Amino acid sequence: MRVTKLLRDQTEKIPFLKRTTGAPPGTMVYTGRKEMEEVHVHLTQFGAQQEDYSHEMTVDQLPVVRPTDGVTWYDVRGLHNVNLIEELGQRYAVHPLALEDIVDVMTRPKMEAYPEGILLQLKAFAFDETTRQLSVEQVSIYLHDRTVLSFQEDAGDLLASVRKRLETKSGRIRTRPADYLAYALVDNIVDRYFTVLDKVEAALDELENQILKRPEVKTKSEIHDLKLSLLTMRKSISPLREMVSTFGDSEHHLISEDTQLFVRDLKDHVIQVTDLVETYRDVTNGLYDLYVSEITFRTNSVVQTLTIVSTIFMPLSFLAGIYGMNFEYIPELKNPNGYFILLGVMFTIVVLMFGWFWRRGWLNGGDA
Repeated sequence: MRVTKLLRDQTEKIPFLKRTTGAPPGTMVYTGRKEMEEVHVHLTQFGAQQEDYSHEMTVDQLPVVRPTDGVTWYDVRGLHNVNLIEELGQRYAVHPLALEDIVDVMTRPKMEAYPEGILLQLKAFAFDETTRQLSVEQVSIYLHDRTVLSFQEDAGDLLASVRKRLETKSGRIRTRPADYLAYALVDNIVDRYFTVLDKVEAALDELENQILKRPEVKTKSEIHDLKLSLLTMRKSISPLREMVSTFGDSEHHLISEDTQLFVRDLKDHVIQVTDLVETYRDVTNGLYDLYVSEITFRTNSVVQTLTIVSTIFMPLSFLAGIYGMNFEYIPELKNPNGYFILLGVMFTIVVLMFGWFWRRGWLNGGDA
């Protein structure tokens, strides 16, 4: 049922996609569901030999930027305003197919090279430690001559750390061309994967302790949710390896050999993230097996206890049944101490059976 619900959530966006049926290639239709009141644009200009400019504005305040010797970076947060994205695309000759992919949040991570620029697309993740829910956001980066356009689906600023690096006057990023900034943005998103996986690891440890102490019915659902989250990450990170490899080996004129060295190092990070996701998936499967084993063990313990109690009461019920019969001639019934003798025999039987069970290891979980 949960898998069906996940697929239903993923396919709720299909009605938006149907609007493009029969439309020519390059038709821009936003396929997401995250709509903000205002689209925010952060404009940053920097360079080794020029004064910095960094300002956040709304769409109405977007100025016409003149080309500079440095790098110009537009960071757009919000994809539902298709007109804004189209306007930026016209300013910097973004290919219509690239604009179509930017507003299509269902696009898998990839790199597309065009004569005028390069489009990089990947997924960003956030993990809520309280609800243990994974959220996915698409990030698109378009590299143009001395210009980088980045597009975030949500209002949260995923690229704030890169902006802080630009504030450092001696940072390497300030003296590099626009392709290095594009690499730095991708590297920032990949670094966030490790943070998310650390939180997932903590959630797995907590679930393991919970299973060993006292497994509950909701524990099974939490394990299943984590398994689906890791599956989502795997589906998004697996094609990222191909994207980074293409980025590092590309002969496009906008990518310098110096930047390619850093991109090849980024490939190692992506492989490491992929291995961690696979490892945590195996751990999740192991937790499910541990949960089943623990439930089975506890059930067997209950059955064992009930069996021991029933076994003890069997001879007692036998004696009580014999002396509870309504026969007139039972010799022991005439004995004035018969009742106490019967209780003593019953008590002796119970003690002997307990001792026998203990020596067999049935009372402390040992093997028979």
